[in-house]
Amino acid sequence: MRFIICFRVSNRIKNSSKPSQYGLPDKEVILMTEDGYRIRAYVMIQRGEEVAIQSPTVVCFHAHTGNMGHRLPIAQVFYKKLGYNVVMLSYGLSEGKPTEKGLKIDAQTVLAYIKQHPILKHTKLIAYGQSLGGSVAISLVSRNEEQFDALIIENTFLSVPLLVPHIFPALRHLVYLVHQTWKSYKTIKYVHHVPILFLSSLKDELVPPGHMAKLYNICQTSGVKVWRDFENGTHNDTCMQNGFFEAIAEFVRDNVWNLD
Repeated sequence: MRFIICFRVSNRIKNSSKPSQYGLPDKEVILMTEDGYRIRAYVMIQRGEEVAIQSPTVVCFHAHTGNMGHRLPIAQVFYKKLGYNVVMLSYGLSEGKPTEKGLKIDAQTVLAYIKQHPILKHTKLIAYGQSLGGSVAISLVSRNEEQFDALIIENTFLSVPLLVPHIFPALRHLVYLVHQTWKSYKTIKYVHHVPILFLSSLKDELVPPGHMAKLYNICQTSGVKVWRDFENGTHNDTCMQNGFFEAIAEFVRDNVWNLD
């Protein structure tokens, strides 16, 4: 079973916006994973090969609800205002049932696609994950650190067993039954030199802000680690808070775009 708390959902979720609705390049790719599933991704490359190669690429891993179409407003800012290439992987519009192993394979598959792409393989690469997507991003970077130039995580939990008592207090004594654990508090220790930006909403009602604070403190990267919190942000509206995209733009400008 691919997860008890419904992460890699099936392709029955059909309602998804298209990039063209936001004035973005409308390119969708279907990738085949090593375990035989088809996964879907939107690929938005800056116009002009020279411009695209000089632009950072952000690969986005979304939270456990919805699909990549719901995150296109974020992609629109990344692409149009900040000038990034954007690759968005969807669990909600892909095949398979949700498991930790499955999502790790999905992430590895999209990384392989980027590294074989004639343009994207030459660009600086940033992993950006929201909530569960942050755990996916941490895991992917920890296993492929030489392939990445930066990591951005937003409202991400320490682990599923440590999160369950907050979401489902009645189940706090049954966390030992959770088989998909996403132990980001352990995995992040294997990120040794990649710069990391931590984006935390202080009124997050789903993931206690203390989880992000502990991830920040646990992190031992020799690259910079930057903390940005949003006083009025909740779990799903962090991107709407003042200074959100400015924090990302500053982090990327200082730690990615100008790297040799």
